[in-house]
Amino acid sequence: MKWIKIGLVLGLIPLFLFSFGSFGSRGDWRTASRESAGIAPDPATTPEAVLQVYGADAFGWRGWFAIHTWIAAKPRGAEHYILYDVVGWRGYYGRPVVAIHRDLPDRYWYGARPELLKEHRGEAAESLIDAVDAAARLYPWSNTYRAYPGPNSNTFTAWIAQQVPELGLELPFSAIGSGYVVHAD
Repeated sequence: MKWIKIGLVLGLIPLFLFSFGSFGSRGDWRTASRESAGIAPDPATTPEAVLQVYGADAFGWRGWFAIHTWIAAKPRGAEHYILYDVVGWRGYYGRPVVAIHRDLPDRYWYGARPELLKEHRGEAAESLIDAVDAAARLYPWSNTYRAYPGPNSNTFTAWIAQQVPELGLELPFSAIGSGYVVHAD
């Protein structure tokens, strides 16, 4: 009976490893959707300033318990959004992990639908956008990334929230790495 149990456990190990491997629950990252989820207002019909914070399930098996966060900003009258985010694999190519770039604000994160965590619009958003931009450019770990305990994408968003308390952002428990900011001081 003991050998049957051991055989069963050993037989299940490959299945367990496969299910927690880099394949995740949404398939191949190269073919995953990166289109708009239709959450953000269209800049062509929204002249007011918009500042939004998003979270989506992290890529692969990490998405079973953690999210990836980013910030999207559209100044008043702008025709596009600027995204502020951290992605670890940028560092693998010798680039900073922080990126400030034009992109869809509410894009799917490698197949995972984003969730709006915080939003500011109009005059309230205008001054926050400048403050977020300044804080993002001062992020102290712009060339460092560690999935756990951080710094990671959630550390970045938590750093912005700490530097810009008027944002009123509290990240959910699943924003693993957001506590790195508190412990790094």
